[in-house]
Amino acid sequence: MGRLDGRAIIVTGAAQGIGASYAKALAAEGARLSLCDLEAPETTAAIIRQAGGEALAVACDVTSADAVSRLVLKTEREYGGVQVLVNNAAMFGALEPKKLDLISSDEWDRVMAVNVRGSFECVKAVLPVMRRQKYGKIINIASGTVFKGTPLLLHYVASKGAVVALTRAVARECGEDGIRCNCIAPGLTMSQAVRDNPGYVKAMVEANTASRALKREETPEDLTGALVFLASAESDFMTGQTIVVDGGSVMH
Repeated sequence: MGRLDGRAIIVTGAAQGIGASYAKALAAEGARLSLCDLEAPETTAAIIRQAGGEALAVACDVTSADAVSRLVLKTEREYGGVQVLVNNAAMFGALEPKKLDLISSDEWDRVMAVNVRGSFECVKAVLPVMRRQKYGKIINIASGTVFKGTPLLLHYVASKGAVVALTRAVARECGEDGIRCNCIAPGLTMSQAVRDNPGYVKAMVEANTASRALKREETPEDLTGALVFLASAESDFMTGQTIVVDGGSVMH
């Protein structure tokens, strides 16, 4: 018996990197997955199915209310409900670190649209289902940069600060409906997108690692334990919280 047996879980941004690791870890605990990305994450879904799990793969732009509504409807029809939403889709890995006065208004708006409004659209879409169930778990993904005020990524840091605030407000507003809303704040995680980004030079990664109590690079797999805990019944009396998972660089 897995800790998530029978739970229908939507994971956004599941095509690769951290999102794919989230999906595989949830499936390994018995979850029934509905995975989305800008292009249907068929590879991630196929890996899960080959291991004996259940997974849908859906193309969905989280900034589109209509697309997100269709994703939720498809998930509910297939699995009979939605117990958990993981708001993972975000712009980060491909962003070029730069001084704030070099960030264009268009880039700022795109980061905010995906990282903040995308999370809002997904929360809004699953609320009717979770209210009918009188139960639900919403897991947002913020960033340890919120607590550090990390420079050269102002649009990203601001967007993830908004995600922490969104988490707290949703928890307050939806608690009476049996809906819990919590947040994970990862440290700099060496996903493939980060490794491929020339903006994350060796010295920057080494400085980040040196700031940790546990002095090594962070991998996507380091985040899955906290995710499974928040998705499971084990965290049912926990809401509005942000768990930092970064090896002890931030302590709050």
